[in-house]
Amino acid sequence: MAFVLIRSIVRPDKAGTVMAALLEAGYPAVTKISVFGRGKQRGIKIGEVHYDELPKELLLTAVPENDKDFVIKTILENAKTGKEGAFGDGKIFVSPIDEVYTVSTGKKED
Repeated sequence: MAFVLIRSIVRPDKAGTVMAALLEAGYPAVTKISVFGRGKQRGIKIGEVHYDELPKELLLTAVPENDKDFVIKTILENAKTGKEGAFGDGKIFVSPIDEVYTVSTGKKED
């Protein structure tokens, strides 16, 4: 069975909502990493202060390729700010997974 890695970069205030939605949808395995970065808007300016890098959360989850579209839809629905969304809501990247190993046993998974 082919798997994909879904990397979601979301606003910190949306990470818990996204993780809860994935859990409820049957995808409990998520790795969350606090990160800083900027998108096309190159940060944000508030008054005279320019914030070059903004806090985000990186969510990593591996799912069967057949479930990819459903998981992406779940993330999109829960990471978006309001009905229309907003700049800085994040990005989702999908990559194939070539190999998986279990650390405790050292065995390659099928």
